[in-house]
Parts: sequence; structure tokens; C-alpha cells
Amino acid sequence: MAEVRADGAGTVNVGLVGVGNCASSLVQGVRYYADAEAGAPGLQHPVLGGYAVGDVRFTAAFDVHAGKVGRDLADAIGAEPNNALRFADVPPLGVEVADGVLEDGVGESTAGHVDARGEAGVDDIAGRLRDTGTHVLVNFLPVGAQRAAEAYAEAALRAGCAYVNCMPAVIARSPRWAERFAAAGLPLAGDDLKSQFGATAVHRALLDVLARNGVRLRSTYQLLAGGNMDFLNMQDPERMLSKKATKAQGMGAASGHVGADYIPYLEDSKIAHIRVDAEAFGGTPFEIDVRMKVEDSPSAAGKVLDAVRYLRLAMDRGLGGVVDPVSAELMKAPPTPLADDEIGRGLAALTSPTSLTE
Repeated sequence: MAEVRADGAGTVNVGLVGVGNCASSLVQGVRYYADAEAGAPGLQHPVLGGYAVGDVRFTAAFDVHAGKVGRDLADAIGAEPNNALRFADVPPLGVEVADGVLEDGVGESTAGHVDARGEAGVDDIAGRLRDTGTHVLVNFLPVGAQRAAEAYAEAALRAGCAYVNCMPAVIARSPRWAERFAAAGLPLAGDDLKSQFGATAVHRALLDVLARNGVRLRSTYQLLAGGNMDFLNMQDPERMLSKKATKAQGMGAASGHVGADYIPYLEDSKIAHIRVDAEAFGGTPFEIDVRMKVEDSPSAAGKVLDAVRYLRLAMDRGLGGVVDPVSAELMKAPPTPLADDEIGRGLAALTSPTSLTE
């Protein structure tokens, strides 16, 4: 267990699984906000439980693309096929991207864009995590990479790391993985990260307010379009199944339809169209159409910054297993959904300095 310090000082040493667009925005974000003036837009928690953004350190990174392996992380985040918006200049970090675990991490749709290696095993990953003093391992693997996500979860357990599952793979929702992290005294958060203000949040809010006002949902859909590797990967119907499942849970409409199209010129921009058909007073028809556009990867990075700091705090407090308030707050498909007031109480207890001495 990490050393507990009464003032919450220290670092949050982060390992990255997958050096794609999300990793790029996260690495840039740490640099941007560490240098930014107080009150800079876009950051919900400049300091969380005593950990500032500047306390986040990248200590390990893994990828299977030969064009990224062996390069400094600051350089690798700009390597093709990454196309995330560049909003900060990141100097060399002294973190070399290591060869990762391949398994099912590269799908048919993206195979032509990745010169795949992936010769590392679980013990190789665990050894590097231990050697670099990594506290929290973050999974940015593509949609559908269930076996690879499990391999990295195993490596985190062997290395004594917390694990943030940002993708739809079933990790936190798996009783077996949840029990193993609990037994090891290591925090776990998942599954499938929410965006800062994404289509799922907007869709869920619309459905919630309609239900509270007695409007009956008849049908709804969410159509997404983007030009990054995540959208190309989702053109594989089998891989898209897991994304549809977490999207449906996140927006609270099991019967809703979710579709995703790959449009290369959009690059890392994401366009979402949300449609709601419902019945209002007297059975009269009620319709809503919403269009929104965001930069996809930066919209996720702020939530990851919160996730790694929350799990570092959980390590400080000796908590193991799924951290339910964190998962319910930050993930589309948490194993235990919670009401907003329950989430608030849970996060307040986690971040309270008094919990260090109780």
C-alpha cells in the first residue's frame, strides 16, 4: 500500500495502455494545466483530495504499434495514426513506450493502420510497472479488446497497481476481477469512461427530465460520427456490440439504438445526433432532435485526470476492489449505478482529509 501522508502530498504515477488519441490529450492536459493560470477553463478539479494536476507523473506506457514502441512518450503521442488536436507543447518525458500485449487489441478494421508487434507478456508488463513505481494503470485499448484488457488487469494485480478501465471491456462489472482486486487491496474503476460533456451525458439528462415530468419514451437513438481510430475500430460489428451495451446502460434506455460511422476528414472531432420520440399529455407526440460536436479525446482526458487521482487516494486509504462512487461518477457502465446524492457522499468521504486519521 502507498505511504499515507497527512497533507495528501506526493505524486500520482500513471501507466498508459495504448498511446492513442486519448493518451495524447491526457499527456498534453497535464502539461497544459500544470502551467496554466488559476481558473483556466475546462478543468473540474484543479486539486482533488490534495493531489494537483501537476502531481500526475507518467511513468510507463505500452503500445503494440511499431511506430510508437521505443519512442519517448512525448514524441509517440504525435505519431500516426493519432490525429488528436494539439493544444500543448510537451517536452521529452523520459518515458519510453514499451512493447505491449497484443491479444485482441488490433481489429480487422484498423489492422492496415497499425504495424503490430505486441510480443510482451503479462510478467513483462508487471515488471515494468514495478520498476517504474507506477501507482495507477489506465486502459485505453480499442473497443472489443477484452482479452488484452484482462491481460493488463492481471499485470496490474501482479505489480500492485490500481486499474482504470476506460473502455467497454467487462472488468469492473466482472465479479471475478472485482473480487481479485478486493482481495489484493487494490482499487479498480470501470467500465467505459464518460466524456466531460458527451453524447451519453446529454442523452441521459434528456431522458431523465422527460421521465420526471411524466413523458413516456417511445423510441430513441444516438448516431455518432468521427474520424479517429476508435470510430474506424467500431466499424467491426462484433467490436461494436460492447460499445452499444455500455452506451445503452449509460443513457438509461435499454431499447435505444446506437450507431457509429467513420468519416476520416472529421479526424478527432465527434458529431452526435440524438433523437427522442415520446408521448406527452393526452398521448400527444413529443419529439427532440439534438446535434452536438466535440473534440473527442480532450473531452475524455479531464475525467481520466480525476480517475487516477481518485484511485491514488483510494490506495492512500487502503481501499481495494471496485470504488463504487468513482465508477458511478466517471463511467458509462459501472457495476453499481448510484444516485447523484450517493455519489456525492461517497466522493466526499474519499477526498476528506479526516478519513486519513479516522
